[in-house]
Amino acid sequence: MAMWVVGGRFGLRGCFVTYRLLCSRFQSRGCQDVEDKDRIQPSSKTHKIPKIYTKTGDKGFSSTFTGERRPKDDQVFEALGTTDELSSAIGFAMELVTEKGHAFAEELQKIQCTLQDVGAALATPQSSAREAHLKHTAFEAGPILELEQWIDSYSRQLPPLTAFILPSGGKSSSALHFCRAVCRRAERRVVPLVQMGETDANVAKFLNRLSDYLFMVARYAAMKEGNQEKIYKKNEPSE
Repeated sequence: MAMWVVGGRFGLRGCFVTYRLLCSRFQSRGCQDVEDKDRIQPSSKTHKIPKIYTKTGDKGFSSTFTGERRPKDDQVFEALGTTDELSSAIGFAMELVTEKGHAFAEELQKIQCTLQDVGAALATPQSSAREAHLKHTAFEAGPILELEQWIDSYSRQLPPLTAFILPSGGKSSSALHFCRAVCRRAERRVVPLVQMGETDANVAKFLNRLSDYLFMVARYAAMKEGNQEKIYKKNEPSE
């Protein structure tokens, strides 16, 4: 589905808010289940096609969902940008995973959709949000519980860890380890916002659980592909 920032008002390059507004009615089915009839179709009645550039951010400021203007290096946009980076990393890993026929590729796509909801929550700072804003972008605990179920399932299938492992185990596994590292960084960007009361604690909890999930599927991909995980060994000083 093409996603555009309607009217350029929000100025969020990741299109987090617009995605949330356009796709909220699809949440129960998941993004991958949107039917053709539900997709936005070209219309002869369309008077104006939104441009990808708006020029409203040329002076180093952008808008939140609440309409508040903040510098682009604000903590809110740092968190938004990092979650967007995480979704992009997951998209790359998903291509490798799909090539190998891993069934959990569908889980990764669902996670990408959930990260759009994370972005909507982050783009709605609670200090400037009205009740209607918060109701529309609230981030519930459901995705956290789903991640925990997936983690438990993979835990039962994987051999126990007996040593520290390095990011390795083939292309799919290594890409997922990279996603895990980006996820940890996204969590570090979100935690200060939670502590300041600007975003819901469930957002940080989701990212914390997501990094655990990515670790598990990285190991699972290596196991299913028959690739050896590299073990950490302390470097001995040269004689």
